[in-house]
Amino acid sequence: MGGYALRVRRSKTGKGLFAGEAIPKGARIVEYTGRRVGKAERQKDGGKYFFWVGRDLMIDGNIPSNIARYINHSCAPNCEADGPRGRVYISALRKIKKGEELTYAYGKEYFKKHIAPKGCKCPKCG
Repeated sequence: MGGYALRVRRSKTGKGLFAGEAIPKGARIVEYTGRRVGKAERQKDGGKYFFWVGRDLMIDGNIPSNIARYINHSCAPNCEADGPRGRVYISALRKIKKGEELTYAYGKEYFKKHIAPKGCKCPKCG
């Protein structure tokens, strides 16, 4: 991974993660880390920081060391979440300027459950 300088700061939608330096298109920026949990534990917890990494396995990213959890949703994102099976990496979809907020699309299920009821406040919509 690139080891890019990243900063957590206030954004329009709460806390966000910002580029501390220019990041080239296609760069793998940061890994989304956390505890590995099963579907039953996720349903019991009801939190918002979960990523599917297998059929019945998720990463619970609500841990202090996971700065990727501060990346906010956007309907016109500059990043994407991908990985090899079992891991999640955030990569740049285009060149990202120093000081720009990192964003990715959270997906239809999350959007429908958590964002749509309050209205999307991403830079494209808000």
